[in-house]
Amino acid sequence: MRTNAREAILAAARRTAQARGYGGLNFRDLAEEVGIKAASIHYYFPAKADLGAAVARRYWEDTAAHLDTLSAGDASPLDCLRAYPAVFRKAMENGNRMCLCSFMAAESDDLPDAVKAEVLTFADVNVAWLAKLLSAAQGLSSEDSEMRARAIFAAIAGAQLMARSRSDVALYDALIESYRSTGLLPG
Repeated sequence: MRTNAREAILAAARRTAQARGYGGLNFRDLAEEVGIKAASIHYYFPAKADLGAAVARRYWEDTAAHLDTLSAGDASPLDCLRAYPAVFRKAMENGNRMCLCSFMAAESDDLPDAVKAEVLTFADVNVAWLAKLLSAAQGLSSEDSEMRARAIFAAIAGAQLMARSRSDVALYDALIESYRSTGLLPG
């Protein structure tokens, strides 16, 4: 039962943070959604910072596992790079949410250090994955592949932010297509 409650809290906190960021995490609201008392959340997460760090850690771990699965399959590195924007599109399809760590990164000045560290790890995991595949697909040097990977990661996060502000997944798709047509993303 304890593991189930902890997992339910993390799932509810993830949905909330994707919609309202770290600042939107509220123990009382999460407890109501999960169906437990707010004090029970403190058993698993003594402070909001503990919950925020756990949610961000789980988010980047899940994303890293998904990216590893994507690149471990039969798809070529180029095909994996083409599929990458869909990872971020999924959040928008789910109630116009956005990438949890992109949302939290925008709140960076107000994040506790433990949460900020997990958010930075999310970016590092994505950039490293992209750089590895860019190097394999296009033969870029490690320095060039990392610079391009950062540009791709930033562009996709920006596309998601613009599309979310307009509640328009089609805008996200159009921006991603423009990145492909200009050569930022593989076509």
